[in-house]
Amino acid sequence: MSEEVTLPLDEVRRISIDVLKAGGLSDDHAHAIAEVVYAGQRDECHSHGLYRLLGCVRSVKEGKVNPNAVPDVVDHAPAVVRVDAHFGFSPLAFERGKPMLVEKARRMGLAAMAINNCYHFSALWPEVEAISAEGLVALAMTPSHSWVAPAGGNKPVFGTNPIAFAWPRPDGPPFVFDFATSAIARGEIELHRRAGKPFLPAGP
Repeated sequence: MSEEVTLPLDEVRRISIDVLKAGGLSDDHAHAIAEVVYAGQRDECHSHGLYRLLGCVRSVKEGKVNPNAVPDVVDHAPAVVRVDAHFGFSPLAFERGKPMLVEKARRMGLAAMAINNCYHFSALWPEVEAISAEGLVALAMTPSHSWVAPAGGNKPVFGTNPIAFAWPRPDGPPFVFDFATSAIARGEIELHRRAGKPFLPAGP
């Protein structure tokens, strides 16, 4: 029998920081990741909220990610920012590179930021949302592992290849769109499994 617990959003942020720091992540990484978790819970996308803390801490314990990595931001070209995440989680690398990206985009009219050597974490919409809050149009993409079976197949071949975009609007919040190219996001499948549901609902 599952139990439902309701928490204030500020408590979600505090719990996330405490869990991440207890799991071995540096203070800077814990705060950056907690903001993404907060956004997931705020927007009721539970597969990208508190649930993600489990995988994050597990990745640290398994040695898949550097919990103390300090990203290096490189002014690569007039319209290009490069961030070496040194095999840390991506939110801190994005946070450190965003000011230069915004400055270049305003000066050149268009700019790109490449985050390399990172462990991608959670959703892309918090990133494009943060850029659109600066009055800019944003597009974000990331590669993924082979999770998706082709039509008629039963073995994974394709990645979910997430993509997100956003643009500011004169009145109200920005328009934000984030999706995986699979029929359903892997996190939603995992939540379904953890809830003990035997199958996924049919649908396009």
